[in-house]
Order: sequence, then C-alpha cells, then structure tokens
Amino acid sequence: MTGSYAGLIRQLAEVAAHAEAQRTEAETWYERQCVGAERALRTAQAAVRQAETEVAAAAEEVETVDAEAAHLWQVLGGRLGSGTRRLGSPPGPARGATADPATLLDGVRQLLDRAKQPDELPSSTHPLLALFGILGAAAAYALGLAARLVGDRYGGDLAVGMPVLALVVTLLGPLVGLAPAKLLADRRHAVLGPRPVAVVLIAGLVGTGVLFALLR
Repeated sequence: MTGSYAGLIRQLAEVAAHAEAQRTEAETWYERQCVGAERALRTAQAAVRQAETEVAAAAEEVETVDAEAAHLWQVLGGRLGSGTRRLGSPPGPARGATADPATLLDGVRQLLDRAKQPDELPSSTHPLLALFGILGAAAAYALGLAARLVGDRYGGDLAVGMPVLALVVTLLGPLVGLAPAKLLADRRHAVLGPRPVAVVLIAGLVGTGVLFALLR
C-alpha cells in the first residue's frame, strides 16, 4: 500500500506539473495574442488616422482646384465678351485623367496670359458707330414726338406729363446708340472703349440737335 500510495503521489505530482505547464503555456499564448491584438489595433488606428488625414487633404485640394478652375473659366468668359453666356458651367474632371491638376491649371494660366487681350474697336468702325448714334437719336426723337402727340390728342394730365416724358426720352437719345455699338464690339471680340463711346455720343448729340433745329 505504501509503494502504491507513493506511486499515486508521484503520478499526482506529475499530473499537477503537467497541468501547471499547460496553464503557463496557455497564459503565455493568451498574453502573446493580446499583445498582437493590441499591436494590430494600434496599427489599424494609425492607418485610419492617416486615411482621414489624406481624405481631408484630398477634399481641400479638390475644393481649391474647383475654385481655381471656376476663376479661370470666368477669366476666359471675360476675354470672350458676350460669348460667356454660351460657355455654360466649367467642365468637370476628365474621366481617367492622371495628370497633376496643379500642373494643368498652371498651363491654363499661361495660355490665358499669352492670349491676346481684346482691343478697342478700330477707327474703321467709327462711321458705323456714328450711324448708330444718329439712328438712336432719331428713334428717341420719334418716340418723344409720339408721346407729345398722345398728350395733345387726349389732353388732361397727359397733355402736361407726356411733353415732359417726351423731352426726357429725346435727351436720352444719344445713349440709345450704345446698345448696337456694344453688340458690334462683342461680335468682334473687342472693347467698347472711351473713343468709340465718344463717337456714338457725339453723333447722337449732333443728331438730336439737328432734329430739334429742323422739327421744332
């Protein structure tokens, strides 16, 4: 019995030692797994923060590029004059484009800088501009004359107010010719500068004065 008891004690000690070794190994494995999981979590969190930073930077770059593209589109529209209405909205990004947008925008700026600035209408158009001024004055004078006739026909308050309105319309006659002059400048991609404006106004004033002198 003693020998059998000693053997049992020995077996129990061996089993306990084996169990302790297994528990130690399990705890070591668990600790390694925890360390690995924490390391993976930190790596994933760092990757998420990096991705968020890159997304924010990309969004800011997109906003900057869109704003600069819209500005350059407005500059182009200003160079084209009335053709701006036909331009529409700025074009969107090209599908599959891989070039740096900053480089592309720099190229557009250089093209706009090299583009010829619109010139003033040449002196060869001055006779036509003078005709615009005279026709505008004549149209305004005719409208004023019609207003006076309406006042004379219907009398009352119209007889008082329409001559005043006719005088105002007639005096504004020289300005009427500026509308077709602006259309002419836009068609020629030119600027309606001070000299063409002066030609239209002077011709309109002369025409108005002649009409007053002949028909009053």
